[in-house]
Amino acid sequence: MGKVACANVLSDLYAMGVRDVDNMLLLLGISKELNNDQRKVVIPMILEGFRDLAGEAGVTINGGQTVVNPWMIIGGVATSVCTKDEVIIPNQAVVGDKIVLTKPLGIQVAVNLHQWMELGEPSWNIAKELISPDHVIKGYEDATTSMTTLNLVAAQLMHKHNVHAATDVTGFGLLGHSQNLVEFQQAEVDFHIHTLPILARLAEVSEQLIEKGGYNFKLLQGLSSESSGGLLVCLSPESTDRFVEDMKAQGGTAWIVGDVIPGSKRSKISESPNIIEVEY
Repeated sequence: MGKVACANVLSDLYAMGVRDVDNMLLLLGISKELNNDQRKVVIPMILEGFRDLAGEAGVTINGGQTVVNPWMIIGGVATSVCTKDEVIIPNQAVVGDKIVLTKPLGIQVAVNLHQWMELGEPSWNIAKELISPDHVIKGYEDATTSMTTLNLVAAQLMHKHNVHAATDVTGFGLLGHSQNLVEFQQAEVDFHIHTLPILARLAEVSEQLIEKGGYNFKLLQGLSSESSGGLLVCLSPESTDRFVEDMKAQGGTAWIVGDVIPGSKRSKISESPNIIEVEY
């Protein structure tokens, strides 16, 4: 939880091409439902995770605030003083650009399936007919790996390959964040998304859940929430393959998922998108 929160906070700056973060503040809400013995175990682990990933990013935590809250919350603030050359203003996408995503989708599905199974919730009665416990655990582990991976490499490569626009993909889902990004462009363009990289088995399960009367995550419509997702970047066709290759060479992931086309600042996902199954 601490690592996920740290990665998520830093992604707002990474999406602007900021590579060097000067300061972080940590915000912690401790659940009043935890007793003292539980707090002694849970809180140090969460703080350790946050500090560890901040250290991996080369960032110092210089303060913060702690409160008692009905449920656990951890987050933070990251700041950096930059020159103009160190920031990529995300409004330069042009017709012909390719769109790349640097982490797979499906986090909400993976986490909810695991929670349903662990807590024996009613939704698991439907889901257990569609996916095995082992595959639920594998999906949850892969989701955790994705969420705790920094977007720092992508931010560094944004400068090398002259990215025209970027955003991180989090709570509003792929479609929500891509729509926010396309509306900010100077040119009259649309984003056409034709490919969805999704954690293995979750695309099929999410559709089968709908057929069985279960929960509709709207994953293939790009409306499923993501946590600490990847960067969605627009760059020239000449740079796209090299960006993807460099991401993979440095241990990351990246897929070409769409095109920038003439339009009226709308983001659209194909009715039958190409699905790429992703495992870590």
